Amino acid sequence: MTPHWLLKFNVWKRRQPSWSLVKSYETISSASVDSIWRKVVDLADVSWHPLITSTNVPYGLVPKPGLIYQAVSRMVPLPFRIFVERVNPGELVSFRIIALPGVEERVVYRVESSICGTCVSYSVMMRGWLSPLVWSMMQRHAEKVAQRLAEAAENETLQSVSGYLPARKNTCFDF
Repeated sequence: MTPHWLLKFNVWKRRQPSWSLVKSYETISSASVDSIWRKVVDLADVSWHPLITSTNVPYGLVPKPGLIYQAVSRMVPLPFRIFVERVNPGELVSFRIIALPGVEERVVYRVESSICGTCVSYSVMMRGWLSPLVWSMMQRHAEKVAQRLAEAAENETLQSVSGYLPARKNTCFDF
């Protein structure tokens, strides 16, 4: 038989407000799916990321489900843990972020080829009673993640190609 006080606790726990937030951001890039995917899975280089400063991942480590590593936030310089949940090479990678008690965050990067270019999608799902507070602090930075990822991949592609192209000479036909 269950004690009476435990039944009250279970009823109270079910009535607690559970905040849930899901946001997705997309952008179209001229970079290839492969170059964007290389940027996403390079966990050691997060220089393009507006929310993360650095990670403790060695260069060249490929994310696999079950990998747990540490990162440092740009907003508050405290370390937090990131758990790799799912990886579909070339298309999707999913992370679970464990930063604070009271907040559960899941982040999904999706890369797809489309007619207009490469579609880069960044989705955030936050749950927990602290999620409205955390989201209010990071929302304006989260809006930029997909765009910055696309720009970083495009810049990398341009730098690799510009080394192979001859210098352009001005002609009378340049308008």
